[in-house]
Amino acid sequence: MNLNSRIPSGPLEQKWSNHKMNLKLVSPSRRSNYTVLVVGTGLAGASAAASLSEMGYNVKSFCIQDSPRRAHSIAAQGGINAAKNYCNDGDSIFRLFYDTIKGGDYRAREANVYRLAELSNNIIDQCVAQGVPFAREYSGYLANRSFGGAQVSRTFYARGQTGQQLLLGAYGALMKEVGRGNIELFSRREMLDLIVDEAVKGITVRNLISGELETHMADAVVLATGGYSNVFFLSTNAMASNVTAAWRAYKKGACFANPCFVQIHPTCMPLEGDTQSKLTLMSESLRNDGRVWVPKRSGDTRNPSEIPEEERDYFLERIYPSFGNLVPRDVAARSMKKQCDEGRGVGEYKMSVYLDFGKAIDKFGKNVIFEKYGNLFDMYDRITGESPFQVPMRIYPAVHYTMGGLWVDYNLMSTIPGLFVLGEANFSDHGANRLGASALMQGLADGYFVAPATVSDYLASVDPIQKDKSSTLAEDSKQKVNQHISTLLKVKGNKTVDYFHKKLGQIMWNHCGIARTPKGLEEGLSLILELKERFWSEVNVLGSAKDLNQSLEKAGRVADFLEYGELMILDAMSRNESCGGHFREDFQTDKGDPLRNDKDFCHASVWEYKDKNQAPSRHQEELLFENVKLSQRSYE
Repeated sequence: MNLNSRIPSGPLEQKWSNHKMNLKLVSPSRRSNYTVLVVGTGLAGASAAASLSEMGYNVKSFCIQDSPRRAHSIAAQGGINAAKNYCNDGDSIFRLFYDTIKGGDYRAREANVYRLAELSNNIIDQCVAQGVPFAREYSGYLANRSFGGAQVSRTFYARGQTGQQLLLGAYGALMKEVGRGNIELFSRREMLDLIVDEAVKGITVRNLISGELETHMADAVVLATGGYSNVFFLSTNAMASNVTAAWRAYKKGACFANPCFVQIHPTCMPLEGDTQSKLTLMSESLRNDGRVWVPKRSGDTRNPSEIPEEERDYFLERIYPSFGNLVPRDVAARSMKKQCDEGRGVGEYKMSVYLDFGKAIDKFGKNVIFEKYGNLFDMYDRITGESPFQVPMRIYPAVHYTMGGLWVDYNLMSTIPGLFVLGEANFSDHGANRLGASALMQGLADGYFVAPATVSDYLASVDPIQKDKSSTLAEDSKQKVNQHISTLLKVKGNKTVDYFHKKLGQIMWNHCGIARTPKGLEEGLSLILELKERFWSEVNVLGSAKDLNQSLEKAGRVADFLEYGELMILDAMSRNESCGGHFREDFQTDKGDPLRNDKDFCHASVWEYKDKNQAPSRHQEELLFENVKLSQRSYE
């Protein structure tokens, strides 16, 4: 396996501009000869499809939902980062680059992260031109607020619904091209196979309404299918979010990088019962004005209003005075878990901490706070029956984002020629921990500005696909997918698909969650192998393959999650260090912070699929730091 990252030479600030000048081009008159498939219609997928279509390529767009507007990007709340320095507080492209590298605990490529910071300002200009209603100051300038891991205000936002507004902008660009007849949109389709013949040739999808299998051949495929957090069952992700498209690509030769890097978001609503199927995100932006605390006395059951100031522990402000409540997500999540483990948690299950807006309301007034966070307060009130204006919110960490993903080079191309991977589905920009408000930035940078240039470079070197050869490949792919579906339906066990998904989630959370130990990982791996064996003998998939069948949909995804959970644990076992969201209890400082091992693990772990009866191979992409100094991360 030759992992050629294709990082351009030259000064960091000039890598992307010089690289673009050296990329090959396709003449406008020839672009209509090429077909590109874009799987996923979130920010990365919608923006890439619209951009490639506007350039003149034939584009087919696929989404698992009934409308592109339901892509999970719509759930993002707090904002999007950019280095505009509107607040005149010392921000710059280099500072955004540095904060992102440091926030990821020095486990991301310098070149990719700098390009992301460099493109961030263009993203804001693009979105403003599309009409995205960013919050503005009284003067008319775009407003900014702070997010974790930064000491400047660089996050642009639209109240607590930034993802929705940005997605509507990208959706508008997408549907404009659909209306012009340049994009063919396929909704309610799930990708079940990647068709490969030395290079990528197409995909096989299932029509989720009719059950019909369809093959679509192309000269390039763009995967923008999001992350794999639902391997934990309980997460902040939409219920339909899954790893299937990426996992099927992995089995066809696309390597997977850093699968154990999972982000636990600290600002989420806590679990409230055994029947819960999803956790709800409370935006990180709330930590601008909300103060996190627990009672100083273990087992204190008083109402928060009855606990005086001197008996409250504002532990993030105490432990990390420089950043306070706006430390990065992995740092905050571990601190919250520690307080609860020590018996100072609050609420019925004692597995949450307070997020208190009392001081901010007294200082700024209720109207100002409502203007900034009103829809988030309303959402919390509707779910819990408690108003954050009257009592503090209760929050606890939950699985949120995945930094691992399919390995890509600087051009965002995987180890399969012609397969490009964008947004959360790739591994490239966030290292071991993503800073808040950077997911939307990466999705739009990849879709609007990177992929249009790099996909063109690839297409310039290949001939359009030959129809006679594609028919054989298509039929072979359909046959394999049909066989897999038939195997699922034939099991006829006595356990539901959700039963196995919940069991898997419990294993992953207990053994590969916020904190990990060698013994716990070994036990988790053993339990997953046992659960996977039981799945293929005890699962009961209702219905048939010839119509709408959500039981079958979920069964295919859970089967992939079972295999993927195994790879996650293998990766966590092999990385003998702590970094960012990967916290091994056997590698920590005296203060309980992650202890990296730069000598042996300053690399991306890249896994190559071999065979179902053979262990995957682990490769390494060494990470070089020429512009920042490797140091112990500190937010004190």
